[in-house]
Amino acid sequence: MPAAHEEPAKYQTRTAASADAPWLVMVHGASQNHTVFDRQAEVFGADFRLLLIDLPGHGLSADLPGPYGAMEYAASIAGAMDRAGVERCHYWGTHTGAVTGLLLACRDAARFRSLVLEGPFNAGRPLPSVQSLPPKVAAVAQSESVAAARDLWWQEGRWFDVIRSRPEACRAAAKRRMIDDFDGAPWLYKGPAPAEVPDISGDFAELRVPALIINGEHDLPDFLDAGEALANTLPDCRRVLTPDAGGFPLWEFPDRVNPVVAEFLTGQLALGS
Repeated sequence: MPAAHEEPAKYQTRTAASADAPWLVMVHGASQNHTVFDRQAEVFGADFRLLLIDLPGHGLSADLPGPYGAMEYAASIAGAMDRAGVERCHYWGTHTGAVTGLLLACRDAARFRSLVLEGPFNAGRPLPSVQSLPPKVAAVAQSESVAAARDLWWQEGRWFDVIRSRPEACRAAAKRRMIDDFDGAPWLYKGPAPAEVPDISGDFAELRVPALIINGEHDLPDFLDAGEALANTLPDCRRVLTPDAGGFPLWEFPDRVNPVVAEFLTGQLALGS
C-alpha cells in the first residue's frame, strides 16, 4: 500500500447503537456517495455503529484531490477509519467499495471482522465492463461537460440496466439524482496517474476473514464470473445471487438483500467476530 492519501476520506458516523456495539463501515462505488446505503443504515443502525465513508472526489469528499485510483481510495478509507477510531469492523462495500475492501483486508486482515462485498473483483485484473466506459466518460467530461458525461455514464453503464428497466421498483429517479450530484472530479482529473494495483489473487486463499459476496442474477457476466471466482477461492465465503437484481442489489431490492446480510452478520456476532 502506498503512502496514505493526503487527507483521509470524509465520512458520517451514526451511533444510535450502544457505545460498545461493533462498527459497520460502508463504502460506495464510483459516481455515488454514502447515501446509497440509506435503506441499509435504517436497518443496521440499531445494532451497529455506522461509519459511512465518501471516497475522494465523491460526496462529502468531493474536494479531496487525486489521484483517484483503487490504491489511493484504500489508503483514504484506512485513514478515515483511523480518524474515526475504528480499530476493527465489519465492512460492507459495493463495486469500488468492495474492491478497496479486499485490498485493505489482504493487507491487514486483523482489522476486519467480516466482509460484505457487492459486485467485487480483483482490481489487479480489471474487467472489460469496468475498463471501457470510464475513459470514454472522462473524455466527454473534459471535452464537453460533466453534465454530458453523467448522461453517458447513466445511459451506457450496463450496471444500471435493471434500475433503468424497472424505474419505480428500483428507485431510478433517486439513483439518477445521486449521479447528478456527482461533481465528476475523477473524470476531470489530469494529474499524476494512480498507483498501479497489484494482482492480489495469490493472497485470497490465505484471507481468513469471513466474507459474503452479493451479485444480482442479472449482473454483467464478468462481474458474475469474478464473484464466483472469489467465492471459490476465499476460505470462508458464502455467495448469494439476488433474484431480479442487476449491478446494485442493495439499492435495487434492499428488502431482499438486507435480511441476507443481517443473517450473515448475526452469525458472525454469535461466533464472536
